[in-house]
Amino acid sequence: MTKSVLVGISGGVDSAVAAAILKERGYRVEGLYILNGFPGSNEADAAAVANSLGFPLHRLDVTSLFRKNVVDYFVNDYLSGRTPNPCIVCNKKIKFRYLLEEAKKRGLGCIATGHYAHIEGTEGKNGFRLLKGIDKGKDQSYFLFQLGQKELQNLIFPNGDKTKKEIQEMASCLDLPPRKESQEICFIPDDNYRNFLKNYPVTLPRPGNIVDEEGNIVGRHRGTHSVTIGQRKGLNIASERPHYVLEIDTKKNEVVVGREEDQLAHGLIATNCSWISLDPAGRENLRAKTHIRYRHRGVDSEITFLPDKRVSVMFKTPQKAVAPGQAAVFYQGDCLTGGGWIERRLRDV
Repeated sequence: MTKSVLVGISGGVDSAVAAAILKERGYRVEGLYILNGFPGSNEADAAAVANSLGFPLHRLDVTSLFRKNVVDYFVNDYLSGRTPNPCIVCNKKIKFRYLLEEAKKRGLGCIATGHYAHIEGTEGKNGFRLLKGIDKGKDQSYFLFQLGQKELQNLIFPNGDKTKKEIQEMASCLDLPPRKESQEICFIPDDNYRNFLKNYPVTLPRPGNIVDEEGNIVGRHRGTHSVTIGQRKGLNIASERPHYVLEIDTKKNEVVVGREEDQLAHGLIATNCSWISLDPAGRENLRAKTHIRYRHRGVDSEITFLPDKRVSVMFKTPQKAVAPGQAAVFYQGDCLTGGGWIERRLRDV
């Protein structure tokens, strides 16, 4: 019996090669392009990939749901003084949700995307594990921490055991139209989130004071939405030593700054935690390496389980720029065990 798969086609290199790999493995491939209703759409590129590789491409318009679940979340987090990560939210609430639904509707056996990550089956109750892709410089497992057994048991990552260079070489050997890399945030074509917020139909925070930790005014900001935790450039503070954003207080409409050493945190509190193959019930603590943002090298940590899907994370060595709103993702070796959303940093032990 021929294996079948629905591949998420973005119009970029990675998803195109993922589809080609699965065709070579003997899968009956169909593609799904998800329209989000925002400029920068790669629908024509996705159609060109499907036509070149010879598989049908289905289209699904999720404009209203995408705006509600991803874009509004993104905007509201910035307005609340947090630093959002829309790709993680989109993966859970849009991309993998609708890939699974459409695959089931069309009678296809599994789904696939071009992410650089790896899935491994295990014996017993722990089911499937999510692992880093072998190309550590391109690994995208961080963005997938909210996936669970429901998704993993029906999911393939064809690119996970290959490097980015190998994927690019495979693309050059295929009869594909010129490909381009995906944007960092798909609904912001120029990657300028401040301009995006300026043109979005919301009321932006007014300018206010930049203060040090003692409350002394050291400058002015253009709105709390215009700065992020750890930011150094663009603060326009006259000083021999640079200042860094430590906190964003939307209630007072203030941005709190300090010196480089003031950024250090000994840990964090994370909320809405989810676990891929670990049952945290009854566990007092977990040792893991915590990544506090994408591209973070990770830090050895001890994780204590708290009520209401919360955890306390204590770092072995203090870390800079722990940003509320970002994801704290936990690894044991190359295995992603789970993660949560950073609520606040813990400055003292």
